[in-house]
Amino acid sequence: MSDFTQLLEAAARADPHAEQTIKEWEQRSFSKYLQRLAQELSTEGKPTGARQLAGLLIKNSLQAKDDALQKEKHQRWTSLESNVRDGIKQPLLVAMRSGENGVSHIAAVAAAEVAAVELPYEQWPNFLSSLLENISATQFPDSVKVASLECLGYTCERVSFLSGPEINQPTTDSILNAIVNGIQSSRPDKVRLAAATALKNSLVFAHKNMEKKEERDAIMTTICEATRCQEPGVRAVAYECIVQIAILYYEKLQDYMTTLYELTTHTIREDIDEVAKSAIEFWSSLCEVEQDLLDESSELQERGLPIARPCMGYVEAAVTHLAPILAQTLTKQEEDSEEDTFNLHMAGHICLTCISQTVEDKIVQVIMPFVQQNIQNESWRLRDAAIMAFISMLDGPKEATIGPYVSQSVPMLLQLLSDLHVMVRDSAAHCISRICLLHIRYVPNDIFPSLLQALVAKCGEGSPKVASQACAALYNLASAFSEEAIQQQDSNALSPYMQNLMQTLLNVCDRPDGDESNLRVAAMEALSILISNSASDVQPLLVQLLPVFVQRFDLTFAMQDFDSSEQSKKDQIQGLLCAVVQALFRKLDKQTLLPFTDKVMEQLIRVLQNRNANCHEEVFSAISAVSDVVEADFAKYISTLQPLLIAGLRNFQAFQVCIVAVGTVGDISRNIEAQIQPYCDEVMDALIDSLKDSTIHRSVKPPVLSCFGDIAMAIGAAYEPYLQFSVMLLMQASSTKPPEDDEDLIEYFNLLRESILEAYVGIVQGLRDGNLLHQFYQYIPSVLQFLQELSVDPNRDDFVLSKAVGLVGDLAHALGPQIKDQINQQFIAKLLNDAIGSGDRALVETATWASSVVTQAVQG
Repeated sequence: MSDFTQLLEAAARADPHAEQTIKEWEQRSFSKYLQRLAQELSTEGKPTGARQLAGLLIKNSLQAKDDALQKEKHQRWTSLESNVRDGIKQPLLVAMRSGENGVSHIAAVAAAEVAAVELPYEQWPNFLSSLLENISATQFPDSVKVASLECLGYTCERVSFLSGPEINQPTTDSILNAIVNGIQSSRPDKVRLAAATALKNSLVFAHKNMEKKEERDAIMTTICEATRCQEPGVRAVAYECIVQIAILYYEKLQDYMTTLYELTTHTIREDIDEVAKSAIEFWSSLCEVEQDLLDESSELQERGLPIARPCMGYVEAAVTHLAPILAQTLTKQEEDSEEDTFNLHMAGHICLTCISQTVEDKIVQVIMPFVQQNIQNESWRLRDAAIMAFISMLDGPKEATIGPYVSQSVPMLLQLLSDLHVMVRDSAAHCISRICLLHIRYVPNDIFPSLLQALVAKCGEGSPKVASQACAALYNLASAFSEEAIQQQDSNALSPYMQNLMQTLLNVCDRPDGDESNLRVAAMEALSILISNSASDVQPLLVQLLPVFVQRFDLTFAMQDFDSSEQSKKDQIQGLLCAVVQALFRKLDKQTLLPFTDKVMEQLIRVLQNRNANCHEEVFSAISAVSDVVEADFAKYISTLQPLLIAGLRNFQAFQVCIVAVGTVGDISRNIEAQIQPYCDEVMDALIDSLKDSTIHRSVKPPVLSCFGDIAMAIGAAYEPYLQFSVMLLMQASSTKPPEDDEDLIEYFNLLRESILEAYVGIVQGLRDGNLLHQFYQYIPSVLQFLQELSVDPNRDDFVLSKAVGLVGDLAHALGPQIKDQINQQFIAKLLNDAIGSGDRALVETATWASSVVTQAVQG
């Protein structure tokens, strides 16, 4: 055995020295590295593990998740001499003909990665001919045919993913013909399975073929025939192909919908669960497509634009017959299944929910008969199915349509909370939870005390799953009082029950089975929201609770955390306690909280000092709440907290922690104002480094930019050393343009622009307070250019408009007649008029104020 083979075997066993040696060799001599790997992969008789790793390393040398790194890897490959590349490609084709399945499979994966780079440029002429020979020639075993079909499928998938040119049409046609022929009924089942999987991976690649009716018919006919294959795996993958076609080629479905309806409904009724789930997925996916199309059409109609892609209403046409078939799947419960197992019962429930959201009111008349006939059936399966069917209807129909049924259902659901079967009790609790979330105003007032009493009782249920659902229902019930909490009402409907609710949930937190079914989490989250949305008359109770939670927090430091499971449990409990502490600090006054603040901050800092703790996000949020209460008095904690804050700001990998740490810095800056100044050098360095880091998640950028404004407002004239660089970063961020057709990116760019505007507002106000506003004057043209772009941006949302108008007002107020010519412009008037005409009261108020100060500045 060669030294290289031994090295690969050691690396396959995750030997760190061997892995490092291989990595160094790749960096030192890429061409020889790949040639040796290809030789190892293709040599029969070598250890299988070494050969498989060789193929995997070839694939990894060309593939990357990051676009920039992917491009770099492909450039490194294409920079190799053609004879060197040929010396690697040929062994890959040889290895695909290996008698060992594991080797031929990994060779197929590696060859596909190479082919995805080479075929668009017609650089591998014998690739396709070799694979077609493998598939058609009788001398090759089925394992080679399977590997070859896998290779074609992976190649199509990778070509579709990469941004290079398309493969020429004759080659595309040959690949698809080979795959489609591989699915034919004359082929062995394992070859058909590989071909069907390859077709699923090729459907994006085949977009030109799917445009041609004759070719599309051939593909659809082959897939539909495969749904009748004796092998269940082939049937399931065939339906997965149909799912992809529904998503990718919705507008081409009309000719096939009758057949697809017949096939899927028969399969849902008659086939084994795994295949039936795939057939159900077709309808769930179709619902998602049609919901998007309906939303898109509604938006276009509102804007007076023509509908580009009409919804064909396939789900609505099928609902009368389809929904009852799906309702029957709800009777296929698995009593011993793990939580959240995706079984037939769950697939049917999800699909019915999707249908409800798509057809809205029309679902009620179809499903309510099933519910009414079975809700009191002697069979627990039918009772449970009736509840699940009712749940599936709750989020879809208009409130006026479903509301009366909700009102009628609550007394029955309260009875079913005491059903003899645990799954019925669980579903009843889940149904009540959904009603509390979606339709709380349809719970009859006279039932409210009974509802609370029943949920409290179910929190003590022997089944952790039912108890967890009861806690979730209390959470949703308390969430309904958020508006009343904002208005700081003296009392609300929960007030008389709060002491009992709090004590019940505290008891749940102490249950020995609290780790099961997310029970402890559900109880603590319910506690937090009850505190947050409590009325003023509950404050004495909250004052009593505060030392209880401080004591509970102290006890967590004695918990063992020797292994990952213990550490995870400790993190979870400390994180949940942070959320409760945060809620209490948001509700109680400074005088009440001050005696506990030192102790609470000591606990929070102690958790942050444990670098292994996985709840720093929650800790920083709690620290923000403390700083908001004690305001300037928070300065005494900042010297101890500073290195921990910096560590949070520099935690670029755990970007959620980084984001919350940035928010905490902003909150502290606003609360202690100039007292933050001695720490600003390190803080600003960390913030700027986060913007420079190309690997950091994009969602970090908006809060960082906004934080510049918080710091500037806090320290005034002392912001001068950071002014030029921070404004340059803001100008750079404001110069990027979102694509017109990417809703996620448009949403992100609106958030980014909102943060840029917030930063400018803070900087202008801070410099004005520090009598240094003249230093900002040189940046006014760039800021106004940004505002001008926003004035005509069709994707601008109201939050951006509000911040833009606020900045206009601040500039006019701060600089007045100095900039009267710059702001006496049509685009400024347009921004103000858009805001005044928005109909949003807060936005109109901001715009009215801004308009008045602009008028004063211009006339001044």
